[in-house]
Amino acid sequence: MNLLGCVRVFWPIRLMKTDDGKYADGSRAERIAASMGGVVDSEGIRTVSSNETKPLVLLVDDSIDVHRLLSARLRHEQIRMTSLTKGSETLEAVKKEPPAVILLDLDMPDMDGFEILRALKDDALTNNVPVIVLSGLTGSEDKVTAFDLGATDYVTKPFDLAELRARLRAALRLDHLLKLLAERADVDGLTGLGNRAHFNKRWAEKVAESKRYSQPLSLAIVDIDFFKRVNDTYGHPAGDEVIQGVARLLQRECRSHDVPCRFGGEEFALIMPHTGPKDAAMVTDRMRQALAQVVWQRHPENPVNLSAGTVGCDASCGEVTPEEWLEQADRNLYAAKRGGRNKVVSTDLAPGTCQLAKAG
Repeated sequence: MNLLGCVRVFWPIRLMKTDDGKYADGSRAERIAASMGGVVDSEGIRTVSSNETKPLVLLVDDSIDVHRLLSARLRHEQIRMTSLTKGSETLEAVKKEPPAVILLDLDMPDMDGFEILRALKDDALTNNVPVIVLSGLTGSEDKVTAFDLGATDYVTKPFDLAELRARLRAALRLDHLLKLLAERADVDGLTGLGNRAHFNKRWAEKVAESKRYSQPLSLAIVDIDFFKRVNDTYGHPAGDEVIQGVARLLQRECRSHDVPCRFGGEEFALIMPHTGPKDAAMVTDRMRQALAQVVWQRHPENPVNLSAGTVGCDASCGEVTPEEWLEQADRNLYAAKRGGRNKVVSTDLAPGTCQLAKAG
């Protein structure tokens, strides 16, 4: 991360040029880059403003003077600040782009801060956002009510700006820690990838998004061939090394929108939004070929291979449920195993078709 300029993110392997100088899966790269507010240049690099990396602070106050004051006095903090003067617009804004911290006035004409607090804390999508109340109400009853409704802190007006900065930094640290805890709960200890619980949550989200916006989506289930033989012959440390190596390969293949997970044991899953079934099969087969070239420190004479089942669609897949997607990917994986292993078997879930394809 370079806070002095911009972030340059390299997408290895997948951005491969064809003979005419174009990228083989450039359409996917351009869709993802556009959706993330970036561009893919001639070297296959997405350029992102450093401002994207700063936490977002939302100020909700009906006083224009407060907005001007805080915009000026907090300009040197490592934050992005957005402002609202109407309390009634808060919920929609928070759901559209969840902030790291909300600075909330209590006394507003259209919807007071207590109502906003109650609504934020009653919604599962917004109830973990830290809220610092900014209010001219100094009575202990108002403070107790705000804390009972879920406020993180309470600062009275006229406020001391040095104190407000310190309280804002504390709230930002709290938000960061809460996110770390949530991530750790969903992280596989051996590989650092998302675990099965993380997969279940993100997979349901991505299928719902694909249906809602008619976007391409694909899923790959990957299994290490003859993994038990590695453990039995070379020991569990060698098996752990292979699992970690496959995890690194998945991470190397991933773009920002992809979700790699350890599915369990020697199985992995790769969720690929904005990716149709043909591209998903190509990506997974490229991964299969790359793994076969790895020389392992504990058993350099014996390569490791993988089998995979992929499933996807180029637009909406109708009423196919997340479980049905997963079942089809599993069937494809077992078909690859039965077909001799070291293969990728793919299915297009487009309505009215169910085309089985093999790679490898």
